[in-house]
Order: sequence, then C-alpha cells, then structure tokens
Amino acid sequence: MDVNDLKELSAAVKTRMDAGVEHVRRELSNVRTGRASVGLLENVQVEAYGSKMPLNQVAGLSIPEPALILAQPYDPQLLAVIEKAIRSSDLGLNPSSDGKVVRIPIPALTDERRKELSRHVHKLAEEGRNVLRQVRREANERLKKLLKDHTISEDDERRGLDEVQKITDGHIKLVDDLQKKKDGELLVH
Repeated sequence: MDVNDLKELSAAVKTRMDAGVEHVRRELSNVRTGRASVGLLENVQVEAYGSKMPLNQVAGLSIPEPALILAQPYDPQLLAVIEKAIRSSDLGLNPSSDGKVVRIPIPALTDERRKELSRHVHKLAEEGRNVLRQVRREANERLKKLLKDHTISEDDERRGLDEVQKITDGHIKLVDDLQKKKDGELLVH
C-alpha cells in the first residue's frame, strides 16, 4: 500500500461521513420549529393517480408569510386528497382549503413542545455522531489490519489514523453546528 491507497481510504471515509452529515441535515429539516418551511412537508405522501407521491410532486409549495404554507395543486381534483394527507401526517398540522389552494397554518409551539423537539434534535444529532464514529472505527480497523499484514509501515498507519481522526473531528463539528442551529430555531421565540 502506498500514499495513494491512504488517500483513497481518506476519500472513502470523507464520502461516507459527508453522507452521514447530510442525513442528519435532512432529518433535522423535518423537525417543526413554529416557522413555515417547505422542508417540513418533505415526507408527506399523497394518494394520487393510483400511487403514493410526494406532496411537492402534486402541488406547488410556497410560504407567503412566516407561519403559513400554501399548497397549490397542479390538478385541482387533488385538493381534498392533499388536505387529507397533510392532516393525517404526524406533523400536527390542520390544513384548510378554499377551493383553489390548501392553506397550512403553522401553529406556535408551546414551551413543553419546544423542549420535546429539542430532545428529539439532540437524539438525531447523537445518532449522526454515532454513524461518524462507526465509519472512523471501520477505517481504523482497516489501517491496523494493513499494518498487521505488513502492507503499510507504522508511520503510514499513524498518518492514516491521524487523518481519519481529523476528518472525524471536522464532521462531528458539522453535526454539532447543525444541532446548535436547530436548537436556536426551536428555543428562541
């Protein structure tokens, strides 16, 4: 194994950790903060044309004011189905229709609900950090095996371990920052 193989290992670790951070980012975007965000409706599935489809594929979503999302169906016949899908999602939203668009008011969060959501944010962030640690553990085990098999020198192993740790630290900081940002959105009213 040479320097290029160590670079490939570092690149693979970085790619897997980037995916872990992106997963946390997506999960956190689905946590409601009391402010309107189309990301909030990302997982809402609508029964349309004989199959389940994401809401954003059957309606245009917009945010005309901070506590309101509008869903304008591309096909007006889907109005009731869209309203029902949003109401039956676990988001606790109460949409209403005026015959043309579905209005989705985002209710203010109670202090208790904010704290509950904050705990959920911390849990999602910790799960993300655990994924990063698992990637680090697998990379470190691979480096140790390469050393044991005499494929790399002790110096190469040390450099590889240091590089993996540096990548891990950077990605854990990204998850920490995402958590702090979401907490800030939740706990400030």
